[in-house]
Amino acid sequence: MNVLELTAILLLLASLFSIINLRLLKLPQTIGLMILAIGLSIVILIIGLIFPKFLASVTELNNSFDFSVLLIDIMLPFLLFAGAISVDVHQLLKDKLTILLLAGFGVVFSTFAVGSGVFWLIEQPFFGLNNLGLTLVDCLLFGALIAPTDPIAVLAIVKKMKLSPITETRIAGESLFNDGIGVVVFLTLLKVKLTGIENVTFNSVSFLFANEVVGGVLIGCLIGYLGLKLVKYIENEHIELEVLITLSLVLLVSVISNKFHFSGPLGVVMMGLFLNRNIDTDNDQVGVQKAMGEYVYKFWHLLDETLNAILFILIGLAIIPIFQNFTLTYLLISALTIFLVVISRSIGVFVPIKFLSLFKDFEKGTGLIITWGGLRGGLSIALALNLPDQLGEGKELLLFLSYMVVLFSILVQGLTLKKLTK
Repeated sequence: MNVLELTAILLLLASLFSIINLRLLKLPQTIGLMILAIGLSIVILIIGLIFPKFLASVTELNNSFDFSVLLIDIMLPFLLFAGAISVDVHQLLKDKLTILLLAGFGVVFSTFAVGSGVFWLIEQPFFGLNNLGLTLVDCLLFGALIAPTDPIAVLAIVKKMKLSPITETRIAGESLFNDGIGVVVFLTLLKVKLTGIENVTFNSVSFLFANEVVGGVLIGCLIGYLGLKLVKYIENEHIELEVLITLSLVLLVSVISNKFHFSGPLGVVMMGLFLNRNIDTDNDQVGVQKAMGEYVYKFWHLLDETLNAILFILIGLAIIPIFQNFTLTYLLISALTIFLVVISRSIGVFVPIKFLSLFKDFEKGTGLIITWGGLRGGLSIALALNLPDQLGEGKELLLFLSYMVVLFSILVQGLTLKKLTK
């Protein structure tokens, strides 16, 4: 199947699933699409039991494209940019310390808490998994890939929950930035794994981490500033040109980040925040206006919805191995891992809020909403697929755990978040 045929099928399924969810399920788009995508996977497996060649063809198709590259290098930059331009940037700047502390501390703490906890679990003879040869670094890699929340899933649900502007901005901003920080932590640990911990020095790891973070932020700010000057020069007169400029700049940040090993997600988010700013006009009666015209925001909203729909269909196809490798032992350790992920997330959120509440006001239940609203999605699965093959059967276990945490977060946390907020 060529790219054109695959794209046509994905767009057709995305349209069909969106209609079914809108008319029948009437669930939030993210959750409805995930349920339908899982249903599609189950149908494929049932048909595969009757016609094994059909299942083999789907598996071959699934393996024919690199999901991690497709999401991280192609889809994620567009989705993050769409999320960044939808955030109230002025509110975010007022509360930047809260957002950065929540994102930074939360990701780092969850990485080491979940990674250490999973390592301890698999070392217990009761599960019979201590022969897989997984090391602490391998489990920390799992902790890093499952720590960041999915801004696409989070923003899609938060926008419809009628929260106060400051709480909504805190949730959205934390989700956008912990995504970029999570990728940086994962890549740093992956470097440690591939190089060998005995060959890694503190200076080399610090340089890699700083290069990813500082480089990503700087390139995002620089191109965002240039982009802001460009769209201000156009002054919303040529809306088609503004769309073209934003598309090209997102791709430019991604290409430069890949070339120089900067954090692409952080770069795209910073650029989106720059272009999302209001600009002063010469006419005092007009006051301020958005740097980009309303048409641009509508275009990116459409692109966001389309890519979001395709993303969850791809996740549904990617989780087919779950049902093929299903064991009770894996199910039990998945349940314990989910509990560990939620507890680690809550500590990573409540500790910064407790500290910040000494000089900032937080609405009642903010910590609980941010904790339970920490939905995982395509990024976690993409990073899990990026785990080195040298892990052998251990990679299969970590993939299984990643899938189960993502399913729980979207289906259980996503479905109950609105009631919890009320």
